[in-house]
Amino acid sequence: MKKHALASLALASVAALALTGCAGGTDDDTAGDASGESKGALTIAVFEGWEEGIATSELWKVVLEEQGYEVELKPVSAAPVFQGLADGDYDFTTDVWEPVTHADYLGQYGDKIEKLGTWNDESKLTIAVNEDAPIDSLDELAGAIDEFNGKIIGIEPGAGLTSVTENEVIPGYGLEDFDYITSSTPAMLSELQAATDAGENIVVTLWEPHWAYSAFPLKNLEDPKGTLGGAETLSSYSRIGFADDFPEVAEWLANFTMDTAMLADLEDVMFNENAGAKDWNPIVKAWVEDNRDYVDALTS
Repeated sequence: MKKHALASLALASVAALALTGCAGGTDDDTAGDASGESKGALTIAVFEGWEEGIATSELWKVVLEEQGYEVELKPVSAAPVFQGLADGDYDFTTDVWEPVTHADYLGQYGDKIEKLGTWNDESKLTIAVNEDAPIDSLDELAGAIDEFNGKIIGIEPGAGLTSVTENEVIPGYGLEDFDYITSSTPAMLSELQAATDAGENIVVTLWEPHWAYSAFPLKNLEDPKGTLGGAETLSSYSRIGFADDFPEVAEWLANFTMDTAMLADLEDVMFNENAGAKDWNPIVKAWVEDNRDYVDALTS
């Protein structure tokens, strides 16, 4: 019951983030160096609905403001992130997945943006079901269409995970008879909540790390054909010229690392322990104080 209550609140939090733009970006704190003068204004593009991107962006907002920068967060969907970086509208983003998830976007925009560094190499795309579902592998899913009401619940239509599911997973396992529903990450999580509460089977597209794994009783379906790819890396990318304009920040981001356990801890604090929060900034600041040695090393 505790998991379900936390998940419900977390869903409200994600939805509130999408509606309000991003509460952290409206923080009234004044950034500046020791003299009180700003070291520059930065705009971070945040992938809407992708919690690891939200969490790391909020973290870097706190870190950079401590170092004297002014920071604004801009939540947008995947395509506008890459287009905005290419156009110079955003300075950087922390949530580019390689080699599979964002391959199409990097193929289109790769020569118009710059890679700063990879901070995690333990992530992966998943197809998940309730832990008591009658199947354990994607190669069993086609034969269990009735058990899942003929539906696969996805996320945003423009997401890399959506493309992989449409072009690799569904044809790879003969799932064309399923109704693949795409809308948004909050909508998918709402469906997951409803199915969990009703004790019904459900299949959703997900990824690890994600707070849903601690909030819902889930298991990943095995992927014997490797349609979802192997381990993915999470990297920061910037507009061209960012490293020249902000060499200090570019160096910090190039050296930035965050393992899955640390990321999961930050996500848990944000999306479970403080689910429903309208402003992530004080929550992340408290997490920063609890992890001061790690945070200080990000800019050392």
